[in-house]
Amino acid sequence: MIGPDPQLQATERGPDPITDTPAASDDAPIGQAIKRQEDERLLRGAGRYTDDVTIEDALHIIFVRSPFPCGRITELECGEARSLPGVLAVYCGADVVDLGELPVNPLLAEVNAPRYPLLARGKVMAVGEPVAAVIATSSMIAQDAAELVILEVDEDSAIMSIADSKIGGDLFKDIPGNRALHQVWQSGETEKIFDEAPFVVEARLTHPRLSPTSIEPRTTAASWDERAESLTVWLSSQTPHRARKDLATIMGLSPDSIRVVSPDVGGAFGMKASLYPEDIMVAWAAWQLKQPVRWTAARSEDLLSGTHGRGAETAGKLAINSEGSFLGLSAQIDVPLGHWLPHSGAVPAWNSGRILPGPYDIDSADIEVAGFLTNSAPVGIYRGAGRPEAAALMERLVEEAARATGIDPLEIRLRNLLPASRLPHEGPTGTKLDSGDYRACLERLCNIAGYPALRRNQDSRRQQGEICGIGLACYVEPCGQGWESARVTLASDGSISAATGTSSQGHGRETAFAQIVASVFGLAAEDVAIRHGDTSTAPKGIGALASRSTAIGGSALLCAARELRDETCNIAAIQLDTHSENLRLTRAGFCRKDAPDRTATWTAIAGPAGLQKDSVYSVEGEAWGYGAYLAVVAIDAETGVLTVEHIYCVDDAGTIVNPLLVEGQILGGIAQGLGEALMEQIVYDKNGQLLTGSLTDYAVPRASDMVPVTLDKLITPSPFNILGAKGVGEAGTIGTPAAILNATLDALSPFGVTRLDMPLTSEKIWRALHDAGN
Repeated sequence: MIGPDPQLQATERGPDPITDTPAASDDAPIGQAIKRQEDERLLRGAGRYTDDVTIEDALHIIFVRSPFPCGRITELECGEARSLPGVLAVYCGADVVDLGELPVNPLLAEVNAPRYPLLARGKVMAVGEPVAAVIATSSMIAQDAAELVILEVDEDSAIMSIADSKIGGDLFKDIPGNRALHQVWQSGETEKIFDEAPFVVEARLTHPRLSPTSIEPRTTAASWDERAESLTVWLSSQTPHRARKDLATIMGLSPDSIRVVSPDVGGAFGMKASLYPEDIMVAWAAWQLKQPVRWTAARSEDLLSGTHGRGAETAGKLAINSEGSFLGLSAQIDVPLGHWLPHSGAVPAWNSGRILPGPYDIDSADIEVAGFLTNSAPVGIYRGAGRPEAAALMERLVEEAARATGIDPLEIRLRNLLPASRLPHEGPTGTKLDSGDYRACLERLCNIAGYPALRRNQDSRRQQGEICGIGLACYVEPCGQGWESARVTLASDGSISAATGTSSQGHGRETAFAQIVASVFGLAAEDVAIRHGDTSTAPKGIGALASRSTAIGGSALLCAARELRDETCNIAAIQLDTHSENLRLTRAGFCRKDAPDRTATWTAIAGPAGLQKDSVYSVEGEAWGYGAYLAVVAIDAETGVLTVEHIYCVDDAGTIVNPLLVEGQILGGIAQGLGEALMEQIVYDKNGQLLTGSLTDYAVPRASDMVPVTLDKLITPSPFNILGAKGVGEAGTIGTPAAILNATLDALSPFGVTRLDMPLTSEKIWRALHDAGN
């Protein structure tokens, strides 16, 4: 079943942040389950993705990629490729040596990024690393020419694992021990607490490395206008404004001379948050050749050289007293980085450390995170970006605590979750949880799932020889920091539009943002046009990542809309010879409350020049979504096949702009969470060759793999943004894997199996059963 329990549909809503609108409509669209306005266009095939952009006489670029994981380049011969008819240029590392560096966000105490490799110079560092770029009049000619490039490499031993990175030779002279990221958080007398605690439990996990696998692969096009001395770059990106800034820095151009356009984007999941060598080469080649250049990655190229996610190795200890209260936490989190760091390369390590201990009341903690370079594709943010790693470790520790103390897994969580009265709450890493009721959320979950009945049914099934398990997981989700900008315009024809500095990658954001603006003006969502993704028309912004767009970008739109509404209200009051308190919003403009037939239309209020308001909104603090998940699983004893029979979840996303979009985000996250838990894994062999280089080898969930899901919610607005919104886009990827892992180990606990790493394949489970002598 998808949807809330019928008896629980009267969920309390939090205060509506729009009620202070002085002339608000009674049927404001905030909170309405409106179908996505953009879907009609997209489903008709009228979407415009980067590869759809028509660019006359565009050249095509193909990259020659290293088939070697590590070694010194002894020969790179491009002469025959250059002589092929239709080839305009073949660039190598020496041609781009003067280009600048891509900045890495320095979120941790130690961030030591290696040089950003546009094209390999002197050595190759990973299979798939670009070593040359061939530009020709067609992609087929470019491909033919690329096959004529001769690359010889004196191979070195590849460093493929975190363990090898710690003890192997330095990949870069200025990064000793290959440790590029590091930070420690310490609070309280953790060592003493562990020495004195009646119970100390441990857990260790290795997450699979994953590919974000968006429907639309990476794609870039660029065109140089010689007369205007300007560069236009079409880019499938989550962060068009940051892309423009970074392109200007790397190429040595003024940001004002670069326009970045991110039209429709077919999914991203973090993979499109940073620039890639290929993006920069397309833009640079167009600038150098004074001709348009374009490139679209093949799926194999995305698997080979796009950023991966996860792959962390985590270990933790939890101290518990005799009543089952958590006393102290120790955690070590090591993350793989690949051979270069994207802009957000430090985010997964940062999040996985700072989020601990999640929603639990633990003051004493000793947490260390570190990131290690390897001869592989880069690892960056992927939907969740450190949140699933933190939640999985903490929830495994909680399960071990329940087992050690003999307390039911539900009960031990309820005893240790932070009470609502303690929020806002600053945790041992300095993060400040904003609002919510974690205990009520878990209790609601267990009510809709029927937890006591599930346990009784489990006992009955086990007596009949079935292998079945129940797993719980609680999580918190940080939802972005910083600022966003917005512009709301009343045009001379009376139409209202809004532009946002953030963007969309298929989230339905145009619909949600239209609902926010429409609510302020008493309009329907379809009355408001939303513009985004073009740096020449949209105000500056950070972009769409970290579940921040609604909370921060939506709040910026709300501010700008209110400012414009107040100005239009004052103008209407003058035109109607009354005061603003005597005005009522209508879809056409304003009318007098005491004389409804006297109206001021939007066209009359706008005047010939129109009206416009801009807003830059900075949040007071970070909003934190949260939730609780429960998974029920069964295992076939003969084959090891794991069946997820049901997932129940309760999420709190604060003020909900559109319940339909929230449900879609949660279900999509659950699907990707199932992928990590059950099937997805990027695999390299010991020699550094990618074994999962196509979707034949890299398994992603299909529609038939989706499991029954019951969704429900709490609504606790965040006090840290004016909309009261929290993120929910990553919820399913956080709670789902942890709950399924706990349920699987609960199912296998009678057989003495205490550890399994995801993905939980049938072979892995079968071997665990047989290795345990069962």
